[in-house]
Amino acid sequence: MSKIKVMNEILANKIAAGEVIEKIASVVKELVENSIDAGSTNIKVNLLGSGIKSIEVVDDGAGMDREDAKTAFLRHATSKIYKEDDLYFIDTLGFRGEALASIASVSEVKMSTCNGVESTYIEIKGGHIVEVKPCPERKGTSIAVTNIFYNTPARLKYLKSDATELANCTSFMERLALSRPDIGFTLTNNGKVIVKTSGSNNLHKTIHEIFGMEVSSNMLEFKNGNNDFEISGYACKPHILKSNRNQMITLINGRVVRNNEINNAINDAYYTYKPDGKYPVVILNIETDPTIVDVNIHPTKQDVKISKINELCTLITDAIKKALYNNLLIIKPLEETLEKEEEIEVPFEEEVDIKPEVKQEQVFMDFKTEEVIHNEEIKSLVLYPVGLAHGTYIIAENEDGMYIIDQHAAYERINYERYMKRLAEKEVSKMSMLIPVTIEFSPSEFLDLMQKKDILESLNIDIEEFGINTIVVKSHPTWLKEGYEEESIRKIIDLVLLLDNKFDRVKFEEKIAITLACKMSIKANMHISHEEMEYILNELVKCDNPYNCPHGRPTIIKFTIYDLEKMFKRVMD
Repeated sequence: MSKIKVMNEILANKIAAGEVIEKIASVVKELVENSIDAGSTNIKVNLLGSGIKSIEVVDDGAGMDREDAKTAFLRHATSKIYKEDDLYFIDTLGFRGEALASIASVSEVKMSTCNGVESTYIEIKGGHIVEVKPCPERKGTSIAVTNIFYNTPARLKYLKSDATELANCTSFMERLALSRPDIGFTLTNNGKVIVKTSGSNNLHKTIHEIFGMEVSSNMLEFKNGNNDFEISGYACKPHILKSNRNQMITLINGRVVRNNEINNAINDAYYTYKPDGKYPVVILNIETDPTIVDVNIHPTKQDVKISKINELCTLITDAIKKALYNNLLIIKPLEETLEKEEEIEVPFEEEVDIKPEVKQEQVFMDFKTEEVIHNEEIKSLVLYPVGLAHGTYIIAENEDGMYIIDQHAAYERINYERYMKRLAEKEVSKMSMLIPVTIEFSPSEFLDLMQKKDILESLNIDIEEFGINTIVVKSHPTWLKEGYEEESIRKIIDLVLLLDNKFDRVKFEEKIAITLACKMSIKANMHISHEEMEYILNELVKCDNPYNCPHGRPTIIKFTIYDLEKMFKRVMD
């Protein structure tokens, strides 16, 4: 007797539901994406009990006739693709034909739809059609899902708390609204409006509607492109940072996607503008030929593979870097510390515990009133030192106000840019060491270093084997700080030993510059002379980015004359 049998349709749909329907937000995602594909201009999502009790999606899209309404719940039924070649030209959000069948197999579904000619009500329970009949005409589709996972209790018990499920739904709706600013979205839970966008087709306005004034007023627009990709979007100024990557939102041809390489490219653009462990708010739109992107990787269609990813990442990094560079900023403190309302950040991609985070506001302002700051105007800034506070902070002034400069952060920036310029020189002179330096390693370190010997030689650091697991350094580049040559060489060798197989010359040189700049700079709690203060200030304003140390910390804070007079009540609002 044959042991292998073809499973029935209901069982197959329940198995598929395990991949497609991971949580309440997965149901919302599939239903709302269908509404978008139907050409809707307004979409409302109404939840009860964070969607655990009920999920209702109402749109004003094309609607369906009776036959399509019944067929839509069959597995692999789709209006999006018809032949194999269509997989390479996907321009809709849905195409697999699994979502509705999967949802219906593990819940109760009631749908009313009208295409302008015929209206249909259909009710399904556990994948079985219960009733089909005419209904009142209203152009579009309304679909309600209740009793989710009622017949798969193992899945039901793994749903998260109401708050977490709602947070996941909210996060998804935010991303979808940003991907389609031309559509008005509304999300409610138990009658309370959580998300609402106007459908103005203005991305910056939608950012304001989602994130609020503080974020939207501190976003910088960027654009870039080549023969394969057109990118555009908004990136936050460096003080609007989050504790996770969840606000780095990538959209490809209108689809919300996840791609670690793109996230890394965004993060690289903020290199030296922000501390490690903090991440920017970025809305990135990528338009490209559908044949370049493979979205058929996972049933959720969020993970994608992209041809020519390296070229794309370079476009992204360069565009955001340019936007940041053209809007260099200086911190302006508040007259008093303000505590913002508790803010909850919950990613759509992963489940997390909800922990409120109280933040302090920072206001950034330009050195000048024009939108774009030119290098010559930056370098014309003159600061006069008047003293040193706590052996760490230089107090300076000019006709515009008072400045506080972190001497270590400022000197780090000066040294960093000096090292970067020397490392970028094609012809770098070297000098022989009067007393060669010998360095001993463990056997594994020694073998690793000798394999990377050419990297040191490219930096004009010449080494030779000198006994067992030992090298001798005979020459070094002339740009190493005098008196600190051996320490600098050891630091560079440590960085070489940390290199993996994916050697990136630019990042490696940046690490060298950052490491040496930190070690060779004036430290905090070190009292310096008036002449040394003048030197730091004069050199700082010559830097390409005088506002942040290489680790992203601010170097300078400004109090305008108005700020000072306001704090001392010399002027009143």
